[in-house]
Amino acid sequence: MFRYVPDGLPAGRPLVVALHGCTQSAAAFDAETGWAAWADRWGFALLLPQQQSSNNLNSCFNWFEPADIRRGSGEALSIKQMTDRMKADLGSDPARVHATGLSAGAAMTNVVLAAYPDVFASGAPVAGLPYACATTVAAAYTCMSPGTSLSPAAWGDKVRAAHPGYMGPWPTVSVWQGTGDTTVVPANMTETVEQWTDVHRTDATADTTDTVAGYPHAVYRDSAGRPVVETYSITGMGHGQPVDPGTGGEQCGTAGAYILDVNLCAAYRIGQFWGLDGGTQPPGGGTRTVVLPSRAADDGYVKASATGTGPAVGTLEGTYGVAVGRGSDGLHNRALLSFDTSPVPDGATVKRAFVSVTYASGSGDPWAAGNRMVLDVRSGCFGASCATGADDWSAGASASGVAEIGRFASGAATSTDFTAVNDTGTTQVRLRLTSAPAATAYVFLKSGASATLTVEWE
Repeated sequence: MFRYVPDGLPAGRPLVVALHGCTQSAAAFDAETGWAAWADRWGFALLLPQQQSSNNLNSCFNWFEPADIRRGSGEALSIKQMTDRMKADLGSDPARVHATGLSAGAAMTNVVLAAYPDVFASGAPVAGLPYACATTVAAAYTCMSPGTSLSPAAWGDKVRAAHPGYMGPWPTVSVWQGTGDTTVVPANMTETVEQWTDVHRTDATADTTDTVAGYPHAVYRDSAGRPVVETYSITGMGHGQPVDPGTGGEQCGTAGAYILDVNLCAAYRIGQFWGLDGGTQPPGGGTRTVVLPSRAADDGYVKASATGTGPAVGTLEGTYGVAVGRGSDGLHNRALLSFDTSPVPDGATVKRAFVSVTYASGSGDPWAAGNRMVLDVRSGCFGASCATGADDWSAGASASGVAEIGRFASGAATSTDFTAVNDTGTTQVRLRLTSAPAATAYVFLKSGASATLTVEWE
């Protein structure tokens, strides 16, 4: 594990994980690719995992070994653990963790995006291969050339199987490929696009196309118009990372083995797509996205009678989280989730927002007889303080019943969309049932990193 941290980097900044290619090292993948320079300029931390020759004689990440590409196993887990260590040491923003890599590092980028979509918000494979394209060495060479063709649904199923039950949000992906690459042939860009567009439930037909520095660039949007996948096809380029050495505002890198001067800095364009530049609109559109984990210290739930009398703060258990519905004690529960929405720029136009929650435990069916679980949203804090208090039960909302979470009994669920988001500080969400169940019927939801607020704005 190697890292580059700009002097004086404050907490709450993004983190980029950069994965080198075969025969390369971490030391040859920071300044050479331009990532270290953008870390200084834009203010983010850079994590550079390095393969060991004892794991792979050519220093390739083992993107084709089943034990290394599963969630909770092997090299994918090792990279995730390094990422956790960086976040803990530096206080990195958990909603702005991104991964990129070249060749085997690009294939491993797709691995960590698939295995840990709850950790990585975005990724950028450069000359890479789709997730789970191969599970043997022989199949790996076939994937590299001439390539392996599957249907978009088959590719998407491989990603969905990497984290069963995960309901999103899924990472956005910037895919880069040289048209003259004979090591990892260009067909792999097509298959990678099919994989990630299917995961995002959209098609593999570009919604917009243009050229950047003379090279074809395409953007694929989901049903809400959000850019979820983009591609850069570098005409004539062989196998390597695109750079544009120089001191200009969009230039970066140093040419070398597999670091190719094509008058286009990939790190700059990828950083823009991820929003690392702190304000420049991403290529292909003006929509920006942030995924925010709930602020666990202020999460909780309030118990009261069916009529709302005698509210009291519930006992928050680390195992189960926050409760919604009628408990076995006959009291009724409303859950509070708190989010720091200050990353949304002041005055931004919120296009949509939605809450994703994860099931922990439950009893009965809170949705029985047509009952509904709805969200009240408050710009600021419901009660006298942001910490959960008895006054949160009935405190007024900025938008009441503005969204809904449908029935689920495992995994994760996502609310319908709303736009009431505070762009200057805290946004709190209260989850409640519209009717008081006549018998025990409740669900416990995990808080912290397992409960997220996704905000899209222009």
